[in-house]
Amino acid sequence: MIGLSLMGLLVGCSSGNGSNTPEVLNSRYNDEQPALSGNGRLLAFTSNRNGRREILLYDLQRRQFVDLPGLNRGDAIAENPSLSYTGRYLTYTSSAQGRAEIELYDRITQRSQTLSMGYRGWVRNSAISPDGRYIVFETGNRGQWDIEVLDRGESIELDRPDGK
Repeated sequence: MIGLSLMGLLVGCSSGNGSNTPEVLNSRYNDEQPALSGNGRLLAFTSNRNGRREILLYDLQRRQFVDLPGLNRGDAIAENPSLSYTGRYLTYTSSAQGRAEIELYDRITQRSQTLSMGYRGWVRNSAISPDGRYIVFETGNRGQWDIEVLDRGESIELDRPDGK
């Protein structure tokens, strides 16, 4: 029953580009790697809808796309999104010139920050904790895939359901 109601929710969507043309969430485009915010309101996924591989964010309540200024750069491929509880923070893998990095995007400041700058080897598959403090990802700097846990520290502004 839940699957049917979710499918009904995902059928009719409007684009966040200002047009009134209805657009289906599941379309002829390559949409993959979905991630839900902890509160279930936002859906992030990787898509090629705009002619390049990038991350899109969709508000399931409003049934519209959410702008992500500064996240998708023309010189990089963004993929594997992960969202904090309300979707304030989004981690993802960004690949530019053959080098993958783990990035953190803050929807309030509209800025991305590279988190894996000091890591040798490959990085992939990041995930963020609901409050946005901890980020985990895989790193291949020892010749095998290991898990790294990054603590952003006590002084960051946490993503909490009640805003406190």
